[in-house]
Amino acid sequence: MSDALDARVEAGIAVLAVLVFIAVLVAAVSVGAGGFGATSGYAVVAAIVIFILLMAGIGYWMSGKQG
Repeated sequence: MSDALDARVEAGIAVLAVLVFIAVLVAAVSVGAGGFGATSGYAVVAAIVIFILLMAGIGYWMSGKQG
């Protein structure tokens, strides 16, 4: 693939990952019936951890593609 297409694919993957992260955060906040409680807090922390692992995996995959 060309460099321009690679850059667009990488940007698209990153934007998609961020949108999924935002959706998970919104869902996590709405889990608590009585507001932002302990369950919502755990869900937010889990969303952050999953996002970090997802972005690390995507970065590893992309770096392997370039080699």
